[in-house]
Amino acid sequence: MLDVVGLLALAAVGTAVVWKGSTWLETSANRLATGYGVPAVVQGAIIAAAGSSMPELVSVLVSTLLHGEFEIGIGTIVGSAVFNLLAIPAVSVLAADGDGMSTGRELVYKEALFYMLAVASLLLTFSLAVIYYPAAGAGLQGNVTRPLALFPLVLYGLYVFTQYLDTTEDETAADTDVAIGRAWLWFGLGLVLIIVGVEGLVRAAVGLGDAFGTPAFLWGMTVVAAGSSVPDAFVSVAAARSGRSAVSLANVLGSNVFDLLVAVPAGVLVAGTLSITFTHIVPMMGFLILATIVFFTIIRTDMLLSEREAQLLLGLYGLFVVWLVLESVGVTTVVPT
Repeated sequence: MLDVVGLLALAAVGTAVVWKGSTWLETSANRLATGYGVPAVVQGAIIAAAGSSMPELVSVLVSTLLHGEFEIGIGTIVGSAVFNLLAIPAVSVLAADGDGMSTGRELVYKEALFYMLAVASLLLTFSLAVIYYPAAGAGLQGNVTRPLALFPLVLYGLYVFTQYLDTTEDETAADTDVAIGRAWLWFGLGLVLIIVGVEGLVRAAVGLGDAFGTPAFLWGMTVVAAGSSVPDAFVSVAAARSGRSAVSLANVLGSNVFDLLVAVPAGVLVAGTLSITFTHIVPMMGFLILATIVFFTIIRTDMLLSEREAQLLLGLYGLFVVWLVLESVGVTTVVPT
C-alpha cells in the first residue's frame, strides 16, 4: 500500500514539474508566434499544439528508450487524445464567459477532418505492422518498422504544408518588439523540465502496473496521459477565456494530430523496430474513434459548442475513466492482460 501511495505521489510531483515546464514553453511559443506574425488558427494548430504536445512526445521517447515500454507511450498518446477531445473543450466552454464557443467551417472542415485522417492513418500503420511484420507472442503481435513510421510522418508534413499555405495568404504582421532569442531560450528550458517530469510519470505508470498486475499501458492512458495533457488544458482554457475560440479548439485538434503522426513514429525512428500487441491497441483506438465521432458531430451542429454539449463530453470522458479503472482492477477484460 505504501508503495502505491509513493507512486501516486511521484506522479503528482511529475505532473507539477511538467506543468511548470510547459508554462515556460507555452509562453515562449506564444511569443515566437507573435514575433513571426503567425495567424490565429495556425498558431493554435502548429505552434501552440506542438509546444503543448512536447510532454506526449517525450513520454514516448522516455518509455521506449529508458524503460522498454513502447506501449506505455502509445497508451499515453491515446489517453491524451481522448482527454483533449472530451475534457479540454468541455472545460474551456464552462470556464469561458458566454453560452458556448463558436467553431467555424475552417476548423470543422479542415482541422477536424485532417485529425480524423490522422486517427485512420495510425490505425492503418499498426494494421500493416501485424500483416507484413508479424511477431511471436500472445495475441496478434506486429513490428512497427522505420519505413512504416515514415507513413504518418509524411502525412504530418502535408498537414504542415497546408498550414504554411494559410500563413502565406494571411496578412498578420510580425511584432518586431519580441525578443526572439530569449523566447527560444525559455522554450529550451521548459523542454528540459518537461523531460524530467515525464520521466517521473512513466516510472509511476510502470510501478503501478507491477503493483496491480495489470498492463502498464493502462496506467499510461490515465496517469501519464492526464499529467502530460495539463499543458493542452491550460492553453485551451486561457484562449477560450480571452475569447479566442479558434486558438482554443485548433490547439486541441492540432495537438492530437501531432501526437498521432509525430510522437508515436518518433519512438520507432529513434529505437528502431518496436513491437505492438494489436489486441491491446484496437480497444484503445476504438474508444478514440468513438470520441472522435461524438466530438465532430457536436462541433458541426450549428457550428457551436454549447454548455449542454460540453457536459455531454465530460460525461463521456467520465465513462472512459470508469472503463479504464474496471480494466485495471480486472472487472472487465476488453483489453487482454
